[in-house]
Amino acid sequence: MNLTALALPHEPADGIAGWAAGLVDALGGPGAGLAIALENLFPPLPSEVILPLTGFAAGRGVITLASALFWTTLGSVAGAALLYWTGVLFGRARMYAIWSALPLVKTSDLERTERWFARHGTKAVFFGRMVPVFRSLISVPAGLERMPLPVFLLLTTLGSLVWNTALVMAGYWLGDRWDTVETYVGVLSKAVLVLAGAALALYLVIRVRSRNSSPQHRRSA
Repeated sequence: MNLTALALPHEPADGIAGWAAGLVDALGGPGAGLAIALENLFPPLPSEVILPLTGFAAGRGVITLASALFWTTLGSVAGAALLYWTGVLFGRARMYAIWSALPLVKTSDLERTERWFARHGTKAVFFGRMVPVFRSLISVPAGLERMPLPVFLLLTTLGSLVWNTALVMAGYWLGDRWDTVETYVGVLSKAVLVLAGAALALYLVIRVRSRNSSPQHRRSA
């Protein structure tokens, strides 16, 4: 059964959906796992396309539903583990060196962030796996802060299983309309990016104002 022809009857087969469908056609469940592992490493690859398409494949009998959930979750954990080790290898010393060279930031800001992660890191990793864009990024600070690997893998597995199950089952139940999932999750992704951009802009404005109003800055002026 050719999944690409079934999944993309009115669309070009050379896009992301066609690429993912080709992997599932060629490799079955492991192909879906590979696609979602790459999505973790390259966030522009949308899980809101890959996971519902995998669910659609399960609904059409190309792979089993159990295989779809197992392999996509394994792929999520594998991709997240690579990002975790990126954080470990990058290291705190290098992070502090780069941070101290950046304008408008203080080492104390980074220290506060570390303290926050020490208190809330487990929740951040678990729930972060269910937030578009941040589901990939959260693995790097977990590595930088040396979260115990077994804890990281457990939280990542549980959080990924929740997210993957929701999107795979949506594609499974929607059938030929699996691609509508992308529309709704895509709106959520854009909202997350807008909020993150607004938070960053607010932080920079506050930092510039506090710097300009500091006694040292007024004396030098």
